[in-house]
Amino acid sequence: MTVRESYEKMGANYDGVLSRLGNEMPIKKFAVKFLKDPSFQDLTDAIEQGDAERAFRAAHTLKGICLNLGFDNLYKPGEALTEKLRGRELNGYEALYAEVKNQYNKTVEAINEIAE
Repeated sequence: MTVRESYEKMGANYDGVLSRLGNEMPIKKFAVKFLKDPSFQDLTDAIEQGDAERAFRAAHTLKGICLNLGFDNLYKPGEALTEKLRGRELNGYEALYAEVKNQYNKTVEAINEIAE
């Protein structure tokens, strides 16, 4: 599977990130590095522990990374969750978190197919 195909599979914006990074090599490098980023796990842990401040920071970090990598499929629900958590309250986050989790898993699955 090519990097473009991986991006298409997850619903991400390959052309947008290509215009910023210039060619496929750095896109693949940074996409594969995403697999080691702790932001999603930090978000999950913070929610489980009821730590709204930490959940907001983790969601905000994840959103930024996704924006830079063109992971629009994950950026959009991540942005919505970040805004929901901006007030540092965990009220009503569940549906947004579920969509972030769904898109995160879809993204990781697609990236794993290009990670050698």
